Amino acid sequence: MASVQDSTVIENRSESTAKRATQFAHNFNLLLDNIASVVQGKESAIRMALTCMFAEGHLLIEDVPGTGKTTLAKAMARSIDGNWQRIQFTPDLLPSDVTGVQIFNRASNEFEFHPGGVFANVVIGDEINRASPKTQSALLEVMEEHQVTVDSRPYLVPRPFIVLATQNPVEHDGTYNLPEAQLDRFMMRMALGYPEADAEMRIIANDAGGVDINDVEPVLATGDVRGMIALTDRIYIAPNLQKYMVSLTSATRPLNELRLGVSPRGTLSLARACRSYAASDGRSFVTSDDVKELAPLVMAHRMILTPEAELQGIRAPDILDRILQEIPVPQERTER
Repeated sequence: MASVQDSTVIENRSESTAKRATQFAHNFNLLLDNIASVVQGKESAIRMALTCMFAEGHLLIEDVPGTGKTTLAKAMARSIDGNWQRIQFTPDLLPSDVTGVQIFNRASNEFEFHPGGVFANVVIGDEINRASPKTQSALLEVMEEHQVTVDSRPYLVPRPFIVLATQNPVEHDGTYNLPEAQLDRFMMRMALGYPEADAEMRIIANDAGGVDINDVEPVLATGDVRGMIALTDRIYIAPNLQKYMVSLTSATRPLNELRLGVSPRGTLSLARACRSYAASDGRSFVTSDDVKELAPLVMAHRMILTPEAELQGIRAPDILDRILQEIPVPQERTER
């Protein structure tokens, strides 16, 4: 009798999650359409960026100048009714500018904490690779633990919390490559690419018509965002798909072409991103197609090539494509 009751509870919980996933998809599309009003022709990239946000991950947008990296980040920030900060990373930026600093108040005869730029729901780190490694490392703690420690005292940042960072991959003068530990903190890395001709014509029309990024209004409150993030934890991943994810990430670790494969944090990021992506489609369960769709964005930047492989022109995405072709895709049912 107890097993029948347990089965009923699980079934009811699954139905509840399915209904909430439908609402999740509705709110997700509201955000997508709002951002797409100023970021023309990039619906797929916007969907991936929002998927990262609702998985409570961090996003690195890497592309050539003028493709809309900062516009996308600002549109995402303005579309949720929370606070956001932009940090322009420059060579003279200090870690305390990012995290905050203790300043002595003579009136109270005490040190007071003055928060840095990371104390916001959405933090836009523009041209992150222009700051020194010392300043870049100031983000390590907050991106992983959602807090900063100043003078041995922890300070929590608000939730939801996401870092949207941009960098230019072709201009290397005065830049510093992100270290592996920093790259691993980013759930996804993606590029926007140049827009299609029709989309570029709409960009011109919007500019002539006075459509501006500052006109973007919020369509969701931070409470809605927190609720949607909580729902992603309830999205079901079948054991065979969990095994598939582990097989993909594990396959990167012994390869001779790589000096560093995908970490366990990368495996967890893939699972979280897949849950968020499934919910955005109104589903309460993850499929193998979700895994294959998201693996390049989650895994490729964590695959660090050896110098010999780089000289041979080998690319991490090509290695990942090979792994995706070699490892069998589960055929079992993924829905409970």
